[in-house]
Amino acid sequence: MTPDDISHRTLDHYNRNADSFFAGTIDHDVRQNIDALLGSIEGPAPFTILDLGCGPGRDLKTFSELGHKAIGLDGSERFAEMARAYSGCEVWCQDFLHLDLPQASFDGVFANASLFHVPSAELPGVLANLHAALKPRGVLFSSNPRGDNREGWNGPRYGSYYDYDTWEGFLVAAGFIPLHHYYRPPGLPREQQPWLASLWRKPEC
Repeated sequence: MTPDDISHRTLDHYNRNADSFFAGTIDHDVRQNIDALLGSIEGPAPFTILDLGCGPGRDLKTFSELGHKAIGLDGSERFAEMARAYSGCEVWCQDFLHLDLPQASFDGVFANASLFHVPSAELPGVLANLHAALKPRGVLFSSNPRGDNREGWNGPRYGSYYDYDTWEGFLVAAGFIPLHHYYRPPGLPREQQPWLASLWRKPEC
């Protein structure tokens, strides 16, 4: 199966289950992640934020309500439609494997529960595109299910499940500087924290 086939199959799942996904995630509290990104961006607000894998627009709407210029991006046509309607923001429908992003345009990229769907062989190219899209000193936030570096199908969705050291290797190779990482949900023993969140800065030059 080609990377495009993998992507299309995963996106088809989200297109077919968009309404139930929205209902099941609308109340999830990811303010810790939003605050982590915004707190790491230098300079005065408002910021220009790319919500990568914005889904139906929950976090996109939050960024906009906080006064930032928020642009969403999702490979699911149905999610992109829902996000535009829910958030009132501009939303681009693009497959992560074929990103077409403006260069040096974003203060921050918010990739919450999205980059883990990228097959590991395609990840360097995706990260290179995100690096190029960030302004100098811009920040990438990612949150992925942590794991032991295996990848494959989880039902109808493809996922890559990294530990921190492997994830750091990908990001540093793409030109990012590590800032901080933590596990979620907060306040629980590590075995009950399935999410690895991390922040990365694009150097000045």
